[in-house]
Amino acid sequence: MNITLRAGERFFINGAVIRVDRKATIELLNDVTFLLENHVMQAKDATTLTRQIYFAVQIMLMDPGATATATPLARSLIETALGAYQTPELVSGLRAVAQSLAKGRGFEAMKTLRTLFAIEDGELKREAEAAAA
Repeated sequence: MNITLRAGERFFINGAVIRVDRKATIELLNDVTFLLENHVMQAKDATTLTRQIYFAVQIMLMDPGATATATPLARSLIETALGAYQTPELVSGLRAVAQSLAKGRGFEAMKTLRTLFAIEDGELKREAEAAAA
């Protein structure tokens, strides 16, 4: 797998933070756990259930040593979200995330979660409007 990075861009590989000082292409020759900087969410941005799940999964990928504590947290948040949300696309997406995590596919789970953010935002907006009415 080849990864092309811009000057100053960081990426996270097997728990290490790497930054390149100029445009670079890196070839990964074996299986590694990595995240690109643009996929990293800051803790302050984990303001909804799907974003909190994303953040927990992100922790697993960025710090493999934290997987033992982050995995049960992610599972618990998924169960909470499944009980809280009604939108079929959101529910099926959360189930897909749970399946990805069960298979050890954290990056796949994060990709699915990113598609759920807008759906969750829509459901939360509808709930807020209904409560205000």
